Amino acid sequence: MWYLPAAMITLDISQRLREVEQRFLAIEASLGDPAVVNDPAELRKQSKLHNELSKVVAKYRELQGVESRLEEAKLLVNDPDAEMAEMARSEMTELEENRTALNQEIQFMLIPKDPLDERNTVVEIRAGTGGDEAALFCYDLFRMYTKYAEAKRWKVELLSSNVTGLNGFKEVIFSIEGERVYSRMKFEAGTHRVQRVPETEAQGRIHTSASTVAVLPEAEEVDIVIKPEDLKVDVFRSGGPGGQSVNTTDSAVRVTHTPTGLVVSCQDEKSQHKNKAKALKVLRARLLEQEINRQQAAISASRRKMVGSGDRSERIRTYNFPQNRVTDHRINLTLYNLDRIIEGDVDPLIDALVLEEQTEKLRGLE
Repeated sequence: MWYLPAAMITLDISQRLREVEQRFLAIEASLGDPAVVNDPAELRKQSKLHNELSKVVAKYRELQGVESRLEEAKLLVNDPDAEMAEMARSEMTELEENRTALNQEIQFMLIPKDPLDERNTVVEIRAGTGGDEAALFCYDLFRMYTKYAEAKRWKVELLSSNVTGLNGFKEVIFSIEGERVYSRMKFEAGTHRVQRVPETEAQGRIHTSASTVAVLPEAEEVDIVIKPEDLKVDVFRSGGPGGQSVNTTDSAVRVTHTPTGLVVSCQDEKSQHKNKAKALKVLRARLLEQEINRQQAAISASRRKMVGSGDRSERIRTYNFPQNRVTDHRINLTLYNLDRIIEGDVDPLIDALVLEEQTEKLRGLE
């Protein structure tokens, strides 16, 4: 079994729920306080908390009602009237099922939310070990995520690309905007390994190559403040595949963030202004990722790496084309529908990873 089903996790959350209800009542009372009513920012904050907690409290009170009815039914199980006793036993079975379902639902509602889950993302895919085949796989991953985003009604914008002669990518950077994008895409970060017979392989031998995927939560202006004096901006003429149509002017932009040494280049647009805007978008996302990493490292020295070196031995997932097989090594999940997954049907993999994350967080509530 590759994950622990939520039904197997039972926590005593009574005390936690009582504390949530007390906090809810205190916030509810504060909404009538003139000091809060006359402070728009504080009113928005308290109203948001009230709305969030009200959902948990409603379920808690529903659970209390079920437990109360269950106690009443237990008293009737030994009733001298056989028909009444049978009705009580039937009701007990139904109420116990309802109690279990409500407990699980409440437990998931109590899981701490990742504030970054609501963010849009910047995704960077780079060819690793494997030469041209790795670059072609880099393109396949880009296409897979694009199709996945389309199915989710998310918006994809290409920010930067480095195309190879065989229509692969040495590197491609793009943004995805939509509802809770990062909450799903964050699980795709890491090294992806592919096993297949390249079109150029005359002997029919299976080759192994890899591409790395980085998924960065998109930074907002309030997250990362970039001072103009910290930027070095160079312009140059676009060139190479995809650049021929714009290489008559200095439209390509290279932005260097001098305090960190981070460098971002963009040449996909004909407008220097648009290229600079895209480069700054990527730079801001990378700076936010650096800050998140720094904070997490301070909390735990064993922070998970987002992306390895791109070597074949470092991988989160393997795509085996001859066997139509995909294996996610983090949860030991193997599916035999690679043909559908590579066409953008990534949910079966991500759903399993989401459930594993929720299961781990539930354990943390104990």
